[in-house]
Amino acid sequence: MSKWIKKGDKVVVIAGNDKGKTGDVIRINEERVLVQGINIRKKHAKRKTKAPGAEILEMEFPIHVSNVSLCNPDGKPVKVKVRANDGKKELVYLENGKEVTLRQVSKKS
Repeated sequence: MSKWIKKGDKVVVIAGNDKGKTGDVIRINEERVLVQGINIRKKHAKRKTKAPGAEILEMEFPIHVSNVSLCNPDGKPVKVKVRANDGKKELVYLENGKEVTLRQVSKKS
């Protein structure tokens, strides 16, 4: 499990059928992440008791956490490091030789 990917982060798919697409993380389990608009599958649902017919739903399915990477605002994958700054931890990445802060790292309670 990637300990840096959290719900609400913007990620880019680096492997698979949706390679290169970006989206926001909706949910994260131990090894899989659910990304908005990525890995769309069709699911056949039984008809309801009074509904006239069955239904075909398009829904997102989870993908493995190793197939996604955090990305910068341009949608390019980045490698992040943790920097301690004034007692606070931040996720940073390098862009044009300068460190750019991605977000704060929160402590587990």
